[in-house]
Amino acid sequence: MEPIDDSAGSRTAGNGHVAQEGVHPVLVWDLPTRVFHWTLVVSFFSALATGDPDRFRDLHVYFGYVVLGLICFRVFWGLAGSRYARFKDFLYGPRVAMAYLADVMAARADRHVGHNPAGSVGIYLLLALGLVICVTGIVVLGAEEAQGIFKSLADRPLGEFTKGLHERLAWLMLALVLVHIGGVVVESLVHRENLAKAMFSGHKIAGADEGIGSNHPWVAIVILTCVAGSALWLIHWRLINIPGLERLPYVGRQLPDNNTWRDSCGGCHGPFHPSLLPARSWTAHLDRPDNHFGLQWQFDPKTLAEIRAFLQQNSAEIEMTEASYRINKSIPADVTPLRITETAFWIEKHGRIDNATWSNSTVGSKSNCRACHRDADFGTYDDAAIRLPPLGEKP
Repeated sequence: MEPIDDSAGSRTAGNGHVAQEGVHPVLVWDLPTRVFHWTLVVSFFSALATGDPDRFRDLHVYFGYVVLGLICFRVFWGLAGSRYARFKDFLYGPRVAMAYLADVMAARADRHVGHNPAGSVGIYLLLALGLVICVTGIVVLGAEEAQGIFKSLADRPLGEFTKGLHERLAWLMLALVLVHIGGVVVESLVHRENLAKAMFSGHKIAGADEGIGSNHPWVAIVILTCVAGSALWLIHWRLINIPGLERLPYVGRQLPDNNTWRDSCGGCHGPFHPSLLPARSWTAHLDRPDNHFGLQWQFDPKTLAEIRAFLQQNSAEIEMTEASYRINKSIPADVTPLRITETAFWIEKHGRIDNATWSNSTVGSKSNCRACHRDADFGTYDDAAIRLPPLGEKP
């Protein structure tokens, strides 16, 4: 594919030199383009940094949605934005890009006021790859956490496959970003100008007729307002512990509940939802009333039958949540764990928690799920609801 318009004022000089006569700093990158660029940089690296461990999942999802929103805006701005932001100004094919790279290596490449052919291909790749990463992330959120627009998905294997793809694509995008940075450095050296600085100031050296007329500040204000507003809302949600608030940002499915079970069992040690152990484990508990971890319990036949039915019908084999799916998958068929903390999945997930957290007075024991999981009473154990208590915090 050849460029739509290779002489539309985006090229000013050849042989790696900037023409000096009749040129001066002119506005090239409008404010929305610059806000998009740097906000995308911050959001992408923030999403990458919060991808693991899972207790930062809400932040990871937030930054992912910001990236998605920015990409959608950039598509719109590529059609309706100012001169050098529009796709038609830098629509080059692979052959033109390769020829440009050859010219760069030979120090004879033409200088482009807007995006050069090689950079334009990189921009299209980054936008397309970023979009795919966001979509796969939303699929993972739906399949594993039962949240987002795909929360009706119940295919856990699909979630695992998509999660692996999502992570590999994210690292691929990081590689492309590094290539992009390298290209900016090389281009700056070849044409003797600071391209990174131009993306901050918006100005480049060019002819008077090559600048753009408007900075479109109100569009930039809308972008920043949306990002800042959503960030303040997330910070407010993370810092303030209000009962029920943990279910607001990324609402997972509502699990089955039973008042008799909650009052009879949850009244002593907290409501460990039946989805956290297989049915055979609950049967073993109910069949040993005289030795419940050194204690005894006694229920009348009607109450016991109701509790037994609830535990059996909603056990880990039903795989209602990511936690129940992974717990059930981690237990061999011939093993009947009596404690959730005995399961391989629980041990693996909590292996990175330091001793200082376990010895925190607000935690007390590994069975005190409420200390770190704000949704423990709901039984969902969403990654986004994990909060490790700071030392000295009162329960």
